[in-house]
Amino acid sequence: MTTTAQTHSPDFLAGDEYSIATYAVLSQGGTLYDGAEGPALERDQALRIYRAMLATRVLDERMLAAQRQGRLSFYMQCTGEEAAVIGSAAALDDADMIMAQYREQGALMYRGFSFDEFMNQLFGNELDYGKGRQMPIHYGSRKLHYMTISSPLATQIPQATGFAYGQKLAGDGLCTIVYFGEGAASEGDFHAALNMAAVHEAPVIFFCRNNGYAISTPSVEQFAADGVAPRALGYRMHVIRVDGNDVLAVYRATELARKIAVEDNKPVLIEAMTYRLAAHSSSDDPSGYRSRKEEDAWRAKDPIRRMQLWLEAQGWWDEEQEKALQDQLRREVLDTMKRAEKRPPPPIDSMVTDVYADVTPALQRQLDELKRHVRRYPDAYPRGARSLDPALGQDDDSQGGD
Repeated sequence: MTTTAQTHSPDFLAGDEYSIATYAVLSQGGTLYDGAEGPALERDQALRIYRAMLATRVLDERMLAAQRQGRLSFYMQCTGEEAAVIGSAAALDDADMIMAQYREQGALMYRGFSFDEFMNQLFGNELDYGKGRQMPIHYGSRKLHYMTISSPLATQIPQATGFAYGQKLAGDGLCTIVYFGEGAASEGDFHAALNMAAVHEAPVIFFCRNNGYAISTPSVEQFAADGVAPRALGYRMHVIRVDGNDVLAVYRATELARKIAVEDNKPVLIEAMTYRLAAHSSSDDPSGYRSRKEEDAWRAKDPIRRMQLWLEAQGWWDEEQEKALQDQLRREVLDTMKRAEKRPPPPIDSMVTDVYADVTPALQRQLDELKRHVRRYPDAYPRGARSLDPALGQDDDSQGGD
């Protein structure tokens, strides 16, 4: 659709008129802003949201510590962004598809992914749904409608448009939400996905977590416009900017976005303004590109504390319950981690299954060669060697040689 209006004066637009306000409901003190109206959250759902937020924080703290201890190779935290992720996931139908980037473990937590399931993936053991083929934090769950995470940045965004278009054709009244950071919004996949969704009227919610940094690149060095939200106007798409640390605002915005997506078959862009309190990953040191003063300013806006105060104001929570839940979650995480890291890895043969209907001769030769190599050098691959051959010490081929 192109406008047919005419003008006879060469007036240029610079985009300054597209400054978008931030929707906020809940103050840091846990009270509603004057004139704001919160969503109709029942007590049980509010507590489910809060538990998922707190459980995600506890999991992140413990697993980063495990990585530092050498028990885990890699980890990425959701710290500071729990309200954006979990508040939005809570506003969906549990059968809606979630396509995540790599910092949305809270959405899985809310839907019921257990600590065991998290740990099995993180340690890549025999119970890992991905059979140990992915690095840590690349979760996926068919039963919870959570597409397996892919490492390359922004690939999930056009995939979400295609999946949502399929949901539209199926007519089941479902939609897809796709998460990504403002750094991923600089990828070409972002623009292709939004244009395709707008043209084909796909029921997809594009959820941008604008957490301030694309690894070490601050948002002010990524784009000159007023954030990511105004881009939706170029595709004639519904858009809202929301305080990403305000769980009530995020929930309400996503609830309304889903209504537009499902009932009107229109895509929606949500830009959640938040902050990554943790490092980009366990391989990153943020002290090299941002100040402690900046971090402390955002730490004072902690989304978990904000919701805790609101729950207490409703009479639904207190400090005693808070301490009991934190203690319980820490025990569960530690106990589950100890179980998961003791489990053996997936069978070596699983490396070549699910690739073709039948294992090809070339893959079989590679697998056989790998087995011989592991048997020859069992000390270099202790867990794999035990999994491959429990009676390895009696195997002549394990004694070395050319």
